[in-house]
Amino acid sequence: MTPASPTDAYFASALADQPIMGVFRNLDPARAVARATRAWDAGVRNVEIPVQSRDAMPTLRAVIDAASERGLEVGAGTVASVEQLDEVQRAGAAYTVSPGLDPDVVRASAERSLPHLPGVATASEILAARRLGLHWVKAFPASVLGASWIRAMRGPFPDQRFVVTGGMTVRVAQDFLDAGVATVAIGDDFDDDEGLAAVSALIARG
Repeated sequence: MTPASPTDAYFASALADQPIMGVFRNLDPARAVARATRAWDAGVRNVEIPVQSRDAMPTLRAVIDAASERGLEVGAGTVASVEQLDEVQRAGAAYTVSPGLDPDVVRASAERSLPHLPGVATASEILAARRLGLHWVKAFPASVLGASWIRAMRGPFPDQRFVVTGGMTVRVAQDFLDAGVATVAIGDDFDDDEGLAAVSALIARG
C-alpha cells in the first residue's frame, strides 16, 4: 500500500470526530458568513466554500475572515485547476476540494503544501487516488452513488476514508455514517432550526 500523504494526515486531524461539515454554494458573503456562523455554533468545525467561478472569491474571503476570529480554517471547493489552487491559497484557504480526480492538481497541491480532497465515483478513481498517496477522498455525487456504494467500496478498500457531498441532508447522514463514511457535507439544513438541532445531535454522538 502506498504510504499515506501529508494531506491524509491533515484530514485525519481536521475531520476527527466531525461527522458533519458545511458546504455553502452560491451565497453572497453576508449569507455565507451567517450560515457558517450557525454551523460553527452547532459544533461544526469544517466549512467549505465552492469557488466554481471568480464571483465566489469574495464569499470565500469573508468566511475565511470570520473563521479566523474563532481560530478555525476554511476550505475552497470546486477547485479544478492549478490556477484556482493559487488563487484560493492566496485568499487563505486551508485546503481544497475537487469534484474529480486530476493528477496535475493533486501534484500541484502537494508542491504548495495545500491539502487536497479529490472527488471519486469509481473503484478505478480510488485506485488512482491511492497511487497518488491519497487515502482521503470525496465521494461525489453521493446522493446518486448511495450509501450502498460506500459499503461496496470499503470491501476492497477498508482503509479508504470518505467524505460524501452532493445532495446530502442531515436526514440521510446517519445512513452514510453507518456505511463507514467519515464526514457528510450538507448545506441548507443549517438554515432550518430542526435541521440544525439534528446536526448538533449527530456531532454530540461523535
